[in-house]
Amino acid sequence: MAEGQLKFVFDLSGGNLALDFANTVSKRPTPEAKERLNQYRDLLSFGKQSGVYRPRAVERLYTMAAEAPELAERVLREAIQLRETLFAIFSAVADKTTVPANALALLTIAAQHCASHGRLVHRGGRFQWEWIGMDSSLESVLWPVTRAAADLLLSEDLSNLRICDSDACAWLFLDKTKNHRRRWCDMKICGNRVKAKRHYDRQVSGLR
Repeated sequence: MAEGQLKFVFDLSGGNLALDFANTVSKRPTPEAKERLNQYRDLLSFGKQSGVYRPRAVERLYTMAAEAPELAERVLREAIQLRETLFAIFSAVADKTTVPANALALLTIAAQHCASHGRLVHRGGRFQWEWIGMDSSLESVLWPVTRAAADLLLSEDLSNLRICDSDACAWLFLDKTKNHRRRWCDMKICGNRVKAKRHYDRQVSGLR
């Protein structure tokens, strides 16, 4: 898969692979919401940019997808369903509302499925989780995403989960600042946009 074939450059500022995957919709709360996973190759782009895939794996999966377009389309639908499941769960956690039981059930099924594609290995004096067949299954990008989601839900980092404070965004992120008061997914984008709007509103109000 040539670099020129990468359609999008994904923002990976969520601080966790599962959150980055959940953030593959831009401007989610608005009518201008933009889907970033439109074709199977977009999944490969995400996998490559996030470090899930090595370049050779991307090339092989791209060829496999071209040879089995119906299967690639089905995997894309499954990926979008997983993403919406993750967003439902983590946005509820961030908003401190009830996590949808059906979403948690779907994630449980996905986690059980992906676990069958991995194994524990011992290398360099450390135990690691290794995925088997990352370059031979079109759905393989979903395995580490699912594992990252389950690990985060069981981690102390979950208390640092936030959702962007902008009305035009709903991206999720881990607040790793010292005071844990980060409000926006990106200060330069959403933060400045909110501040500019507040400044404009104050000016308009002062003219009345």
